[in-house]
Amino acid sequence: MSKSGNTSGRGERALKVKVKSARGRRLSSTLWLQRQLNDPYVKRAQAEGMRGRAAYKILELDDKFHFLVPGARIVDLGCAPGGWCQVAAKRVNALGEGKDPAGTVLGIDLQEVDPIPGTEIHVLDFLDEGADEKVKNWLGGQADVVMSDMAAASSGHKQTDHLRIMALCETAAYFAFDVLAPGGTFVAKVLAGGAEGELQQLLKQKFTKVANVKPGASRSDSSEKFVVATGFRG
Repeated sequence: MSKSGNTSGRGERALKVKVKSARGRRLSSTLWLQRQLNDPYVKRAQAEGMRGRAAYKILELDDKFHFLVPGARIVDLGCAPGGWCQVAAKRVNALGEGKDPAGTVLGIDLQEVDPIPGTEIHVLDFLDEGADEKVKNWLGGQADVVMSDMAAASSGHKQTDHLRIMALCETAAYFAFDVLAPGGTFVAKVLAGGAEGELQQLLKQKFTKVANVKPGASRSDSSEKFVVATGFRG
């Protein structure tokens, strides 16, 4: 008999879920599925009703930098499926609960996104002419935070994908310059790979502090990290 009194020994150690390769399924797809099933953040998201593991990335970033404060006005670019909006709505008190000031969360995406309590969602291409004015009208003023977890569609070529996501991040930064209030914050996903230096220099000109962080919720085998720029100079 084991010391725990468990005669079978089952439950004394975590058993990884294994996914058998099905006919017609590529090995990469099988490995991705197996990783998803064994990912503690995926399991936590399911248990807590979050729309994906990415929610814990913005949670960790906010725990460190404290930009999602009650009463703040937030813009989430490329907000689908909505995990970042869920976190922001709670932390800025978008539902107006209690004595804290009520904030605003605005989600922007190219596709329809299922409603999120406390979040106003619009289908919009933020690259369109006049998109910045629409956003400020919806917010009722300038934003305190512009955040983006966007990633360009993968081409399968590492360097090409890196350049694409950096270009997307840079356009998100220019959009932020148009809608942020002085003192505001810009948060965006980038990929390590050598082309991010120009963006860093641009952000250092516009913000008082620029930090690069890889939250614990980011997979260890991923090259993603997040830039957090605070103190927008206006």
